[in-house]
Amino acid sequence: MTLSRRAVLAALASGASLCGASKQYAGIAFEVIRNGKSKRRYLLIHGDEQTAREVLREHMKTQEGIAHLVMSEERLVPVPGGKVDPNRLWSREGAEKNLKRVNPEWSDGQIAAELRRLDKERNKLIEAVMPPEGGLLVAVHNNARGYSVKEEAPVSDAVSLKENESPHEFFLATDESDYRILATGPYNVVLQAKGPAEDDGSLSRLMARRRARYVNLECALGKKDRQREMLQWLERNLP
Repeated sequence: MTLSRRAVLAALASGASLCGASKQYAGIAFEVIRNGKSKRRYLLIHGDEQTAREVLREHMKTQEGIAHLVMSEERLVPVPGGKVDPNRLWSREGAEKNLKRVNPEWSDGQIAAELRRLDKERNKLIEAVMPPEGGLLVAVHNNARGYSVKEEAPVSDAVSLKENESPHEFFLATDESDYRILATGPYNVVLQAKGPAEDDGSLSRLMARRRARYVNLECALGKKDRQREMLQWLERNLP
C-alpha cells in the first residue's frame, strides 16, 4: 500500500517508523517499530502467532513505544545446527531444557556450545526489550494448542476469572498493581509476581524475578477483534 504524502508527514512528525528496522539479538532477527518516546515496550516472540502480529503492527500506528516482532513464520527459530523456542531462552536453565527437548539428536557438546553462545548474547536481547524504569512491557501471544488460563491459575499468586467460557483469552501480569487494575475489567487475569518455582526460561519468569512490569496478553489464534479489544483496554487503563 502506498502512503499519502499527508500520512507520511504525519507519521514522521509523530516520530513513528513507517517501516520497522531489522535488528538481530541472540541470533534472532526482529522487526523493530518505534513511535514516539513512550516507556511502553511491546513484543511478538513467536512467529506462527499471526493474529497477534497483525494486532500489534496495527496498534503501533497510533500507540507510542517500541515494538519488537520476531521475523519468522515458525514457532521455533534456528540456532546453529538446530532450533530453539525463543520464549524459552531467557535463562540458561530454561534454554538448556528446551534445547534438549527440541533437538533430541544433539550431543552434550552441542548443547554446551549453544548454551555458551546464548550466555554471551542473551543480555543484549534482554536490554533491547526491557522497558525503562516505570515502563511496561506487553507481550502479545496466540494459543492454538490447548493452552489456556487453566494451566496458569494453579501456579499463580492471584487469579481473577471473569470469563470461564473463554479460558484462552487472559492477561498474565507480574506486577501486583497492574494485576489489581486488570482484575477490575471484564477479562481473565492471573498474577505471577513470584511465579512458579520451576524456571522454564520464559520471559514472564525473568520479568517476575526482576520485579519488572510485564503483561502477557493471550488470545486464541484467529480472534483478532478480541485481541485488539483487550490490548486497547489495557492501554486505556494501565498507567
